Parts: sequence; C-alpha cells; structure tokens
Amino acid sequence: SLDKHFVSDLDVLTMIKHSGLNPVNKPMNRINTFRLEKALLKNEMIAQVAAYKTPSGTIRLEIAQKIPILRIISPQGNYYIDNLGTTMPISTRYVADVPIASGNIEKRFAITNLYKFALFLQSDDFWNDQIEQIYVNQNNDVELIPRVGEQVIMLGSFENFEEKLANLKLFYDQAVPKVGWDKYSIINLKYKDQIVCTKK
Repeated sequence: SLDKHFVSDLDVLTMIKHSGLNPVNKPMNRINTFRLEKALLKNEMIAQVAAYKTPSGTIRLEIAQKIPILRIISPQGNYYIDNLGTTMPISTRYVADVPIASGNIEKRFAITNLYKFALFLQSDDFWNDQIEQIYVNQNNDVELIPRVGEQVIMLGSFENFEEKLANLKLFYDQAVPKVGWDKYSIINLKYKDQIVCTKK
C-alpha cells in the first residue's frame, strides 16, 4: 500500500502496464521480478522497490517513496531534493511542507551544499522551526529568511555553517530577550567568530 500523495497504487499499475511487464495472467516462470523492479525505479518519485513471488502464486511489490526535504525554485529548474540527496519532480497533487531555496541555484550546488544544509535543518528542532527560506545570490552567498521577525540572516558560504548557527543561537539566547526580535534588519554571520548586526 502506498501514500496516495506521490505514487498511488494506480500509478504503479499504470507504470507496469506501460513497461510491457504486466504479470497478470502470465505463468510464474515467465515473470522477471528484477526487470519489474528496474522499470519501477525509473520513476523519480520512487526510492526503492522489492518485487518477489510468494508461495501462494502472487507477485508482491514493496515500494519506498522518496521523502522531500527541500524545494528548489531557480531559473535552472523547480524540483525537490529528497532525503537521499537526489532530485524529484514537483508533484501536481501534493505540496510538501519543506523549506524553500531560491535564487541562483545550480543542480550540483543543490544536491551537495543545500542537501547537507536541509538534512541539518531536519535534524535540529530549533533551526527547523526557525528557517523558512534560503536564498542563494550570484556569488553563492547564502541568506536565510526566518519565520519569526523581519531580519535577514547573512550566512555567507555554507562553510562551517553549524558553527555560525551555534554562535547565532547563543546571540538569540543572550541578546534577543533584552532587545527583542525586531531590533535588527540584517544579522551577518559571514565573518569568523563575530556577528555583525544592522539596526533598523
């Protein structure tokens, strides 16, 4: 049984029929489960497939779907990055609630740097709640748009991003209770071991 959002049971049946490998009404010894798996893996929504014959004479399919963790919107294309670091197309029937990365994003940059950053966001409750959008400018400098407040966080490159965000978290814990969220328009983390803030 499949999550109806990305790949439905009907989608799988359609794929099998189009592949010319439909096992219905075929003798078991003429059904090639390996070829069935390969045909289904061509679908960019599918991560893994196991096709096998049961003792009762049926074919079982176990399908794992890709899980989107980041949406890319750029002149080079619109797509999701999934939890395995591969791309998957935007679905017409489902919008995943994941952070959005926009701007000047090459695919290579998306499946390496942005993928690693998206995995970090997923694993960290605070930053996952905090970061809503990622913007990549022409120099591959990264700006983060938080959910709360109106400031822009200038991350710079992704180099040492965990350390940069740890410093920012410390700043939030110490400074924000005193001055409030809306005191600054830009928080710049580009420079090593210092945070430069621009007041509104």
